[in-house]
Amino acid sequence: MATQSSISQPPLPLAGRVAIVTGSSRGIGRAIAIHLAELGARIVINYTSKAADAERVASEINDFPVREEITGKGPRAIVVQANVSEPSQVKSMFDAAERGFEAPVHILVNSAGILDPKYPTIADTSVEDFDRTFSVNTKGAFLCSKEAANRLKQGGGGRIILVTSSTTRSLRQGFGAYAASKAAVETMVKILAKELKGTGITANCVAPGPIATEMFFDGKTPELVEKIAAESPFGRVGEAKDVVPLVGFLAGDGGEWVNGQIIPVNGGYV
Repeated sequence: MATQSSISQPPLPLAGRVAIVTGSSRGIGRAIAIHLAELGARIVINYTSKAADAERVASEINDFPVREEITGKGPRAIVVQANVSEPSQVKSMFDAAERGFEAPVHILVNSAGILDPKYPTIADTSVEDFDRTFSVNTKGAFLCSKEAANRLKQGGGGRIILVTSSTTRSLRQGFGAYAASKAAVETMVKILAKELKGTGITANCVAPGPIATEMFFDGKTPELVEKIAAESPFGRVGEAKDVVPLVGFLAGDGGEWVNGQIIPVNGGYV
């Protein structure tokens, strides 16, 4: 009879690949980073201001059980601070990934984003808040995609995955600037996928619905949260674990034929 130690484990589909996950110190980005690491990728944990949170995510990944496919290649995860709205810092983040893992980057997941917890109407949105929203959500996605388009490994396995939002479809009041900032990214990714012809790099958006993260709860009353949950066919808001399997699929070889798409993952919310 085969013992547990003698039974071979299934191969890790992302073993040997390097992934940058922006905004991965918490929320959806954190869950994505951990999931891609579970699939074998070596991960850049990116953060802007939550250094301790980012270090905890990296420590969790680096404490994963040893696997033969990824032993002897340094840490499984490193932490890199970078503001995605600053071109020089985005470049430095890619530099740090290549230097830290001594390999090209294969996968970019841009999960960094902000949402105004005041939920102002368009009439009440300040120019400053509008600019800040677009700087992080839209300019940040552009800068990360631009760097990735020039630096991801070509010839197969290159993946650009941009996290947007189902608010571009639900069109809820109070989300004007936020939804517009994500809609711009969704338009950009469709063009980017065509421009990457011949590189073997795919580009897609994953558009979550309401997900139980700190950003989702910020500024919402318990009554509003219950109302949003009741609008879902499942009677609940989503969790980060509902999003990560799709990202993992797109990041792997099986996702190659999915390109230039906006994929909602919202439980039928919209």
